[in-house]
Amino acid sequence: QVQLVESGGGLVQTGGSLRLSCAASGGTFSDHAIGWFRQAPGKEREFVAQITWSGGNQFYTDSVKGRFTIFRDDAKNIVYLQMNNLRPGDTAVYYCARQIGGVENPYEYDSWGQGTQVTVSS
Repeated sequence: QVQLVESGGGLVQTGGSLRLSCAASGGTFSDHAIGWFRQAPGKEREFVAQITWSGGNQFYTDSVKGRFTIFRDDAKNIVYLQMNNLRPGDTAVYYCARQIGGVENPYEYDSWGQGTQVTVSS
């Protein structure tokens, strides 16, 4: 079964940028939509962004619209999350997963990666 591995997290100041990568191993995810979620300490995992299998449509939670961009390179088996104008409220562990059901419900995704920490300092 395909496994997903996130990378690209780090520590940035408010207003900075990071690009997260979600790489597939043990298979391909070119025929699946992929989502990014995040989880801050003491909070539930929340939907951030999703891209359809064709890459033709993207969906974002309201708080990241205009700042984050999700895109995919199926030739490389990588989905990216470009994050600009980062805020302290974006601090969380970011996860990618393969969609098997609805868009925003984390229980309708599988093949979760281990996550990558994003910390935004004020």
